[in-house]
Amino acid sequence: MADTNLHDIVFLDAEGKERTLAAFDSRAVLVVNVASRCGLTPQYEQLEELQKQYGERGLTVIGFPCNQFLGQEPGSMEQILDFCSTTYGVTFPIMQKTKVNGRNAHELYKSLKTTPDAAGKSGRVEWNFEKFLVTTDGAVARFRPRQRPDDAEIISAIEAALS
Repeated sequence: MADTNLHDIVFLDAEGKERTLAAFDSRAVLVVNVASRCGLTPQYEQLEELQKQYGERGLTVIGFPCNQFLGQEPGSMEQILDFCSTTYGVTFPIMQKTKVNGRNAHELYKSLKTTPDAAGKSGRVEWNFEKFLVTTDGAVARFRPRQRPDDAEIISAIEAALS
């Protein structure tokens, strides 16, 4: 279920400036909690490919570093940005470190987590690299961490969001 205020929830970009999903005017966004020291970290490569393939058609991938899963994102913002650009050539925006679960979870994630995945399960983010596709009309699709960004189900959802 879409939260009508989802596009207006404020979060901080890597430089500490306030942003909202509304700032990505008329674009679908793929919100992903990311980490540099996770077994799933190579998904950065597929996320960057999605950005390159679909960016001109209206998709923006947005990474939210998260250190809540076994401390797999311990670095400073400078270290995180350096890792993303030098290791995976990331060009999509990376935001400030964000809590996705628990009492101090960011409001954006509190809202996103109400969306069920394909199996009908909502609630806690399971691990790093959980993906939420938010369309321009506020509809949300949820994809679990082990589902690779280039999975047919995710590609199909992106194609539908951009058509």
